[in-house]
Amino acid sequence: MAQAYPIEITSSHFEVLAGIEGFVRENIPDLLKTVEESWQPSDFVPDMGSAGWEDDVRAFQEQAQALPDDLLVVLVGDMVTEEALPSYQTWLNNLQGVRDDSGAGQNAWALWSRGWTSEENRHGDLLNRYLYLSGRVNMRAVEKTIHHLIANGFNPGTENNPYHGFIYTSFQERATKISHRNVARLAAKVGEERLQKICGLIAGDEARHEKAYKLFMTKVFEVDPNDAMRAFGNMLKMKIAMPAVLMTDGHDPDLFTKFSLVAQRTGVYTATDYAEIIDDLVETWNVDKLTGLSSSAAKAQEYICTLAARYKKLAERVVVTGANSFSWINGREI
Repeated sequence: MAQAYPIEITSSHFEVLAGIEGFVRENIPDLLKTVEESWQPSDFVPDMGSAGWEDDVRAFQEQAQALPDDLLVVLVGDMVTEEALPSYQTWLNNLQGVRDDSGAGQNAWALWSRGWTSEENRHGDLLNRYLYLSGRVNMRAVEKTIHHLIANGFNPGTENNPYHGFIYTSFQERATKISHRNVARLAAKVGEERLQKICGLIAGDEARHEKAYKLFMTKVFEVDPNDAMRAFGNMLKMKIAMPAVLMTDGHDPDLFTKFSLVAQRTGVYTATDYAEIIDDLVETWNVDKLTGLSSSAAKAQEYICTLAARYKKLAERVVVTGANSFSWINGREI
């Protein structure tokens, strides 16, 4: 990433991260749930080992018939995004100063990283099982998309800088929360209460994870406001890349763009949402109120504080037209 507001990682950054490790450790019990109190994917799908499972699956599929194709496409895209978790954990563990060097470390950053991953892992598992049992999608095409996305990798442009990384995750966790909540809303609208509950629970996880990363970055802003501000400016200058941007089914190189257009048209995740997330982070970190910044940090601050309004004006002019076909729904057009 060509940094608009250059930051060179130095020992002072590691001191900042070491200094807030105790804060992270103290807050982990509130930010992550224990295994025993957590929901699991099997709680929401038919028990294939029980008597009468055939009737349960039949009822499951009848209820899933309520989902229109555009909602199915958004749901598949969200599921594929969640299933690429190996790429995200690999990226998170590459951030300097917060790595889990042994793979089983007991420092607060390592405990958070593995705890976060374990909670996230349930999301793709549950949505995958839902879609498989629904009988509504071409699962082989979906599985190939997951395979391609993990193979293609994930580069959010953070350059292994933990400040950039925490800004990215603060933004992205809020974005996924919005997306899952809106799928839940649309599922309720068509009477698919099971999917409404599933997506609502996943959104609840994302809300806690959003809170965590925003808390981490709040501490960074308190201790190192100049580089925190420059990091925020860098990520927004580059534009926040969605995790599944390298998505393909092996045939359609524009699959992510087409999925994004459907998400925009259905109101699941829109350009307005992007702008409002910026507004939320500005407010959370008191970006507009910080004073005494260096020249480059002040320039970043000015850019950040005017950006959301510009995106909102652009969002007003967004018009989604045309039809696209998706292998996920056997080539049908939306």
